[in-house]
Amino acid sequence: MVVHERKSKEVRREEILDAALLEFAQLGLHGASTEDIARRAGISQPYVFRLFGTKKALFTAVVARCFRQTQELFARAAEGKRGEEALRAMGNAYVERLSTDRTQLLAQMQAYAACDDPDICKVVRDGYGDLFTFVERVAGDVPADAVSEFFATGMLLNVVASMGFGQSEPGEAWVGRLFAGIKHD
Repeated sequence: MVVHERKSKEVRREEILDAALLEFAQLGLHGASTEDIARRAGISQPYVFRLFGTKKALFTAVVARCFRQTQELFARAAEGKRGEEALRAMGNAYVERLSTDRTQLLAQMQAYAACDDPDICKVVRDGYGDLFTFVERVAGDVPADAVSEFFATGMLLNVVASMGFGQSEPGEAWVGRLFAGIKHD
């Protein structure tokens, strides 16, 4: 007889968010199915709805979590640093994540694409605003254009990474030229 350990609601919630991240990253809000998310999480579809209410609420929970995790990544990278040094450390940590796990990147791109929905747009704006405010605070007294350049470079990296190009192996000549214009330290 197989004995299954009963998991708490919080543990199940995290497992559902993990499964939903994978589905939404690949298929977006409208393409992902709660049935597939439930199957991936090893639970019933009604339990997904019991915990999140709607597929859109689950999607927004995934998006908010991605922004929180990015801010946590930045906080770990910038710990004990300020100014340009902090920006460099956060940028390097982000590039490392892009090169090792594209799932959050793809989910992030799906979130931007779903911003025609006002509820999703609010979650994206709030998450991005919190991230910007955090970076601005950690950057300290660096010029405002340095923080803007940090985010502009990050978005450029998102777009290039979403096409499957990495910095170490550009794949096409134009990508190498594009990366050559990005500051490296």
